[in-house]
Amino acid sequence: MNANQNNNKAVGKPMNRVDGRLKVTGAARYSAEFPQDKLAYAVLIGSTIARGNIKSIDISAAEKLPGVLAILTHLNATKFVAMPGMMQGGAAAENRIPLQDGNIHHSGQYVGVAIADTLERATHAASLVRVAYEEQPPLTKMERDRAAMPKGMVGFSKPADTERGNLAQGLAEAEVRVEQTYTTPTEHHNPMEPHATTAIWEGEKLTVYDSTQNTFGVRTTLAKAFGLPEENVRVICQFIGGAFGCKGSMWSHVPLAALAARSVNRPVKVVLTRPQMFASVGHRAQTEQQIILGAKRDGRLTALAHKGISDSCEEAIGEFVEPFTKSTHMMYATPNLQTSQRVVRLNKGKPTFMRAPGEAPGMYALEAALDELAYAVKLDPIELRLRNHADTDPDGSLPWSSKSLKESYQLGAEKFGWSRRTPEPRSMRDGRYLIGMGMASATYPVVRFPASATTRIMQDGSVVVQSGTHEMGTGTATVMAQAIADVLGVPFERVKFELGDTAMPRAPVSGGSATVASVGSAVVGATQTALAKVLEIARADKRSPLYNIPDSELAIEGGKIFVKSDKGKTETYESVLKRQNLKMVEANFDAKFDQPEKKYSMHSFGAQFAEVRVDPDFGTVRVTRFVGAFGAGQILNLKTARSQMIGGIVMGIGMALLEETITDSRFGRIVNPNLGEYHVPVNADIPAIEAYFVEETDPHVNVIGAKGVGEIGITGVAAAVANAVYHATGKRIRDLPITPDKLL
Repeated sequence: MNANQNNNKAVGKPMNRVDGRLKVTGAARYSAEFPQDKLAYAVLIGSTIARGNIKSIDISAAEKLPGVLAILTHLNATKFVAMPGMMQGGAAAENRIPLQDGNIHHSGQYVGVAIADTLERATHAASLVRVAYEEQPPLTKMERDRAAMPKGMVGFSKPADTERGNLAQGLAEAEVRVEQTYTTPTEHHNPMEPHATTAIWEGEKLTVYDSTQNTFGVRTTLAKAFGLPEENVRVICQFIGGAFGCKGSMWSHVPLAALAARSVNRPVKVVLTRPQMFASVGHRAQTEQQIILGAKRDGRLTALAHKGISDSCEEAIGEFVEPFTKSTHMMYATPNLQTSQRVVRLNKGKPTFMRAPGEAPGMYALEAALDELAYAVKLDPIELRLRNHADTDPDGSLPWSSKSLKESYQLGAEKFGWSRRTPEPRSMRDGRYLIGMGMASATYPVVRFPASATTRIMQDGSVVVQSGTHEMGTGTATVMAQAIADVLGVPFERVKFELGDTAMPRAPVSGGSATVASVGSAVVGATQTALAKVLEIARADKRSPLYNIPDSELAIEGGKIFVKSDKGKTETYESVLKRQNLKMVEANFDAKFDQPEKKYSMHSFGAQFAEVRVDPDFGTVRVTRFVGAFGAGQILNLKTARSQMIGGIVMGIGMALLEETITDSRFGRIVNPNLGEYHVPVNADIPAIEAYFVEETDPHVNVIGAKGVGEIGITGVAAAVANAVYHATGKRIRDLPITPDKLL
């Protein structure tokens, strides 16, 4: 059976987003935009200390205000049953259950909830709650002598310490050695849409509108927390205004919204403020990384060590280890490798996944060190990487399912004009400005989770497909519709993809760039199964021109099923269903991924190229050009995929030059919890960015052949910019972000 032959395929084309009109007209509804009768508002009260205990809470003044419905604290709140985390099948970000005791672990930890009939009254009530603390000196500095062994695996897959070959022997064989330390600061996700939750109880049934990347995980966690069967909890999230990982877990405000709604017997809405998002919904951990490279004079690696520390929260909250050594295991062909990670537990909120967790900071350090080695052995940075290219995955010797890193180097260098680069630092100028060019490799693994979908081919020939996945701004509904259209050979406009509701088939967390690979496989499987049912009906119907015709002799195009050898014998979905008086044909499919992971190593690869202009008098750095080239399997939609890459590159430029969360070490309090002082890139900071894809076929990753493009775009960007700054100035900045004070 062949569908959508010739030039009629939807997959791969730069189709416009199906939700574009909804968004630009304001019709797309986000989690804070679902009106409810008798809606009440909850405002969360944060701790003003970072470590200690609550001695007393005075809520009397707040309770007396007009319109105040309740003030919840650990002294009067109903106790939750349990809150399972991701490893237990739930989504709770923290081990600590909110409002269960008076222990304080970080500044901004929620110590109370004010609920009122208006937001203004709830805000006023929250300001009148008086909390007395027994304060202890907070632990706020990431000091190596306090580093501890992680409790579990690093990045779900690796022990904290690993070794391949013999590092000491590899270093002894080295003729050139690079040994440097690189640091990255705490960073915050800062999506446009703040976290928002609206909770509605109807008896023992709970409906939650939540801005989440993990509707089913939230459902499981809330069901456990309130002792309910899962079918009594429904979580809805139609659109997400950005997330980048901070909405992949369920944070304390979600169960507190549900608790507040139950306490006052009214729907309750909670919308976090920007400062609360800095304190309570995760961040990228700061890291201090040591890279040791040993190489022959021709640049071939004999040894590679990647060691370091990252910060985490107090053990009572849990642990998150930023897996910055993850990519080092598989990136380059070195016979001797050693990695080691430790955590420093501080009085701060729990770190969490942030776009390319591990890869973003880890590839910065590794690729900056590779650049230093290139200068040490007097090799072009691309040539050095080619000499250490891994033809198979060195971390287990598995073949790659596909790999287009060499092609990405070639395409990126050509589009960027790398050949115009003169190798010596400070050798390129534009008037008084110093010009620098830098590059770095990029990589991200293929992640796949079980997922389910339902396809309905309707009597009028339209198609409705459902899966409870998420639209985070990436274009999920659009690319799914493209894949469905191609399976059935119908026009793209005849397909409707519905998502964002736990009443639909189960879908995994939208993280790890896994949605297309996971949900896409389920969607294609369900659609193929529905198609097979229609064909079976037609072949069994003596009135059909397809009666008894085998699949191998059929093709589909333009919504018509026809016999290849006789195109006059044609059916449409409408005609097949109408003859049988069927309103629809429905099929379900569960996508599971087992054995292929053991046969192949699956990763996307890319190359990043940056040009910077540095003012030697003021130390200001401007990225003037940026080119990225990537091999990421089948690209379902060139427009949305390119948009994802550009977004990742923008975020990487922010990581390189701007973004840093600053904490007052005396009090453990974030001092720049807003978009005025936490600097993210804006239009004036960003040059024209070019993103290209190498044509890559991968039959092993999934039925679509797609690898996911949400996160590889950020990896290697900070290193490419930092390497360009060194090329421009001759000064190596190893501590991000690269700010004027560090260059002067």
